[in-house]
Amino acid sequence: MISDPPTRSLGRARVCASAVAAASLVLLSGCALSLPPGGEGTSTYSPHVVRVVAAEDFWGSIVAQVGGSHAHVVSLIANPETDPHAYEPTAADAREVADSQVAILNGAGYDPWMPRLLAADGGSRAVLDVGALVGVRPGGNPHLWYSPVFVARFVTSATSDLVGADPADRAYFEARAQHYVQVGLAGYHAAIAAIRSRYAGTPVGASESIVVYLCQALGLDLITPPTFLRAISEGTDVSAADTATIDTQLRARSMGVYLENTQNLTPDVQTQVRAARAAGIPVVPVTETLQPAGVTFQAWQTSQLLALETALEAVRA
Repeated sequence: MISDPPTRSLGRARVCASAVAAASLVLLSGCALSLPPGGEGTSTYSPHVVRVVAAEDFWGSIVAQVGGSHAHVVSLIANPETDPHAYEPTAADAREVADSQVAILNGAGYDPWMPRLLAADGGSRAVLDVGALVGVRPGGNPHLWYSPVFVARFVTSATSDLVGADPADRAYFEARAQHYVQVGLAGYHAAIAAIRSRYAGTPVGASESIVVYLCQALGLDLITPPTFLRAISEGTDVSAADTATIDTQLRARSMGVYLENTQNLTPDVQTQVRAARAAGIPVVPVTETLQPAGVTFQAWQTSQLLALETALEAVRA
């Protein structure tokens, strides 16, 4: 049994300098925190190696760390330059799906090409649709990996699917999942708690709906009109009323920071980013896929959270 990590109250104190320095070293290396023996995946197929295909690398990163040496995980989208919305699967992707025992898709309309791949193959496998798991249907906000609550539910469900494919290694998977939640995600949860305790209620702006779940978790007041966030995310026309509202917010410096999805830079967003910088509003970048490529889910997310915390601190100072 892996012992529980020591608990501590964050109160209104910032994460201590030594903890941030340690986290920075982890982020720069792109490595996961240490996990129980077993590695981060293997290419050897055997009855004790579950073949997993994930549509996106953020879910693939998590399941690879839980699966260790008893999982071979392939993420179909792993290039930071790829637009997940417009992705066109290849013949190689179809082969990976056909060979998989567990398939993972974001769902909620985010990766509509993945259900088509699964239907075309017609094979028997466990399919983990994260949108269906958390109750977000197509038309809802599909950026599920920015919700700490949804991430926790994903870990539990993915572990169950690994056990279903390889019951003999149940104890191995469950121990690694427990360790991942308690240790691997510790810095991620600490950063969320620190921002929430110090900056809850701070008004912020954003370029699209990717940060809605995160702002809710952090207690930040996202003042950008929801209709604008949705329009940018879905690639539809932005209303003149929303543009006018945001222009007024930027001129008045009504927001502490502006969160910019750097993988979806429309002309409207670029205009807002320039206006935010001209008004002295810090612009904090966020992305839809792991940045840089190959970094772990928790390193990527924690890096963005620390950048956001730094920007919020600069505004307060």
